[in-house]
Amino acid sequence: MNKILTYAFLFSSLFALSQEADSTKTKLKISGSYEGNGQWYTNDKNRKIEHDSVPLRSNNYLNFNANYGKFTVGTQIESYTNEALLNFNPKFKRTDFATYYANYKSKKLDVTLGHYYVQFGSGMVLRTWEDRALGINNALRGGKIVYSPNDNISLTALYGRVRTGFDVAKGDVFGFNADVNISQLIKLESFDFKYGFSAVSRYEELAESVTNIEPFTNLFSNRFEFGYKNYYLNTEYVFKSRDAMVRRDYIDTQFAKEGAGLLINFGYSKKGFGFDANLRRVENMQLLAQRSLDNYPALSSTSINYNDKILNFIPSLTKQHHSNLANIYVYQSQFQVVMDPSTINKFGEIGGQFDLFYDFKKGTTIGGKYGTKVNLNVSTWYNLKAKFRYSNNAGESIPNYHTELFQTTEKYFSDYNIEITKKLSPKFKTAFTYINQYYNNRYIQGVAKQFDINSHTIFSESSYQLTSKKAITIGFEHMWADNDRKNWAGANVEYNHNEHWSIFAMDMYNYGFDEKSHLINENIDMFDIHFYNFGAAYKKGSTRIALNYGRQRGGLVCAGGVCRFVPPSTGLGIQISTSF
Repeated sequence: MNKILTYAFLFSSLFALSQEADSTKTKLKISGSYEGNGQWYTNDKNRKIEHDSVPLRSNNYLNFNANYGKFTVGTQIESYTNEALLNFNPKFKRTDFATYYANYKSKKLDVTLGHYYVQFGSGMVLRTWEDRALGINNALRGGKIVYSPNDNISLTALYGRVRTGFDVAKGDVFGFNADVNISQLIKLESFDFKYGFSAVSRYEELAESVTNIEPFTNLFSNRFEFGYKNYYLNTEYVFKSRDAMVRRDYIDTQFAKEGAGLLINFGYSKKGFGFDANLRRVENMQLLAQRSLDNYPALSSTSINYNDKILNFIPSLTKQHHSNLANIYVYQSQFQVVMDPSTINKFGEIGGQFDLFYDFKKGTTIGGKYGTKVNLNVSTWYNLKAKFRYSNNAGESIPNYHTELFQTTEKYFSDYNIEITKKLSPKFKTAFTYINQYYNNRYIQGVAKQFDINSHTIFSESSYQLTSKKAITIGFEHMWADNDRKNWAGANVEYNHNEHWSIFAMDMYNYGFDEKSHLINENIDMFDIHFYNFGAAYKKGSTRIALNYGRQRGGLVCAGGVCRFVPPSTGLGIQISTSF
């Protein structure tokens, strides 16, 4: 029935728009896009990997939009054939309508029915978005109204249920947001001052036996933004009402606590110089669209492992490195609380990131003929200090804890890096990066084994413009690590023949493997190994086709501070994208 209603909704809307377009001068605008990512998984005897039981898999996304004046309707059809790529959400299967919507937008009013994406503030209280590389699409299905009486006030009210697979979660989501530019309203020109407020509620019916928590979980956000000349200061504080704790494979309704998040961002920027600092403290800030998890025993995972039914956005605030080796040990934000006497106790995170850039002017000793750019970045994150116990006064196994405001205990992660970029001639540019990372495997991954990894990585990449259309980029990198798989070497080359054709080849070689050392994963690639990858791409207009063959290192793949785990594999990949 839902599928029939979806078809009727879309085609009746398109028919109505086309009929109206025939009788007026306003044109009906049709647009869309297609993206396909396919993989043929092959045998790899050296890695003891046999091709998957479903060796040919692909993720396909077909998007249509029709606009007529102030009205827009659209849909996204998704097809996972024969199945989704490895380690995507098991709910991504078959071919079906994934999202659909109808929108009316005028100068003051913006109304959407169907699926929509939204973000309040930084996203700590609510963010829905799509990231196909990570398998994330948590669009809300319901209704959203945005009212802007003028350019300085924006009010949003919404209701919906979060997408999970081709269905929606059981929890109802209600939200309100207000953004006000106070300095413009009162004609204050000396500095900028903006205020934002958000309220989000997740409602889910509870079993009669659950008495420790309420059906509603509420989050409130207050935000302030200040700007004076080249300086800026933004801050957000979020309060979360009592909510059940998320265990590894279930929701513990007997263990409920409040949550909080504090984010401060300040900086200075002008031509040739600037800095930006982010400070954040979060505790028990995970918000799920429904409290019951989907368990996949055969895969030894739950819906949490696939970023499924997550309503808010708390990414890791660290440098997003271009170096392949620097992305082996990546940090994931630790916004959840974990109390387990057999493994670890962690109560959230506190830390920050500082970024500074400076351009040495042309003609100076360091700047040289074309100038020199320097970027310094530092980030470090810690566990919150807390007093805790595993049972209450009656001896019942119900944990409890109380955190200190700014005190810390175990260090999770740090990343100190410097990048120097210099143009040596009109055709030749080079960059050098040094990266020092610390990675606490036990606390970041939540495992029983305790060992730390300290690594040093150097990365150099140069590009040369051969002709007006031809260019080549070559990179070399090396990592020294005192644990896990230890030393790595890497190289990459990319040749752009013209605006249409390009080819690339890369390799990461783990020559420091030692079976006696502590390994993060003791089940794969128990030998020195090359992770090679090579391919070609063709682009014409908005259409791009790429083909590659190589080895995928098992581990985390991250985008924008959010990660998903990918299993080790070897195979042939194809990517196709186009828009119209």
